[in-house]
Amino acid sequence: MAPIFADFAKQMPYVTFLKVDVDEVKTVTQEYSVESVPTFLFFKNGEVVDKVKGKKKDDLHACIVKHSGAAAITWDL
Repeated sequence: MAPIFADFAKQMPYVTFLKVDVDEVKTVTQEYSVESVPTFLFFKNGEVVDKVKGKKKDDLHACIVKHSGAAAITWDL
């Protein structure tokens, strides 16, 4: 998923993408109830508004588009 995540970040510079190593920052894992890797959290105004668990690139893409207000972006992966 890392290459897909990086590609989304390149295609959507108006969205902030962050990666957290849950082994190194266990407080984040606990605070946001991360039970599986990968887990993608979507924040607006400091609050979690959505979550995608697992390697689901289509779901991840749809969630990014939904919360960014952007038109759908196509990619070749």
